[in-house]
Amino acid sequence: MNGAQANTPLKSWLERDGRLLRLRLASPKANLIDAAMIGALDKALSEYLPAPGLSCILLDAEGPHFSFGASVEEHLPEHCAAMLAGLHDLLLRMLEAPLPILAAVRGQCLGGGLEVVCAASQIFAASDARFGQPEIKLAVFAPAASCLLPERIGQSRAEDLLFSGRSLDAGEALEAGLVQHVGDDPEQAALDWYETHIEPLSASSLRYAVRAARMQVLERFRDKIARVEQLYTNELMTSHDALEGLNAFVEKRKASWTHN
Repeated sequence: MNGAQANTPLKSWLERDGRLLRLRLASPKANLIDAAMIGALDKALSEYLPAPGLSCILLDAEGPHFSFGASVEEHLPEHCAAMLAGLHDLLLRMLEAPLPILAAVRGQCLGGGLEVVCAASQIFAASDARFGQPEIKLAVFAPAASCLLPERIGQSRAEDLLFSGRSLDAGEALEAGLVQHVGDDPEQAALDWYETHIEPLSASSLRYAVRAARMQVLERFRDKIARVEQLYTNELMTSHDALEGLNAFVEKRKASWTHN
């Protein structure tokens, strides 16, 4: 195992004779998808993906929760452009990865955490898992989820989560098609799926199959995310209520909306 380097909130290692890459968020209990985590994930993918025998990635997290989401401070105007660009580049790298990415989720999986797992192929959830995009409660929205959630669960269900900010429990997420398995041990369920369905296959041929299956999703995401990112940085971030919502959260006070 490659233990997380100092100040690097991610553990990464290879298993199964180099066929399976394990990535583990290692900054509990929040496991924030902040600049450090985004950079660590992107670096690990850049390092490991070229290995010709690699055929699958399993992403999970230390602690009781997968992720509470992005850093609110990094959503403020002076930081948000760089943060969004880094996150969206990471998600593009995940969608472009020519192999299945499995995500095992326990506890809260919110905001940027849900955006990351939405770029995975299969999501395995513990019975206590909860999935949500609460950004609208701070008077902002989730750019990547606005592109990825409709792909996974359809437009109307995606709008339910994006417009209300509510969360789905594991059973609701399974019914919606967001997750593919609910059980006591999502990591083991993901490993079992890998052993049964992926390990016996040709890694090289699997890569062609993944590229073919994801081609249109990738094209739609690449086109839409650029426009949504501009909407966020150039328009939303000039509004009173977006700045008020973020600052109120940081200052631990109730927001005062002007509806402008």
